Amino acid sequence: MVHETTIAMKIHLKRVYEPSSKEDGSRFLIDRVWPRGVSKKDLGSAVWLKEIAPSTELRKWFNHDPERWQEFRKRYFTELRSMDVPVETLRGAMKEGPVTLLHAARDGEHNHALVLRDFLLESG
Repeated sequence: MVHETTIAMKIHLKRVYEPSSKEDGSRFLIDRVWPRGVSKKDLGSAVWLKEIAPSTELRKWFNHDPERWQEFRKRYFTELRSMDVPVETLRGAMKEGPVTLLHAARDGEHNHALVLRDFLLESG
């Protein structure tokens, strides 16, 4: 149980519009589409890992509709299971220290960063 808590503390979620901090560790932009109003300079050394974002079809279907949240989670988990390279990229970074998943979603309770964090924690 201690191991899970340690890993969970290593995964931070942050809107891309928030300033970086030294606690962020390795920063990954996990949106498929580059966020509006953000320059590459704004993100500094963050890596754009767009291939780990939900597919365009899934993103459009979900459309940030809270009523579709549970189904979105299931479908995105399914997509993540076939994303070996980007998932391993994040797992490798997690072994080195804290990881921050950057996203542009306004809804803090229904977004793909939450699902990705849960996937990383549950799939070990």
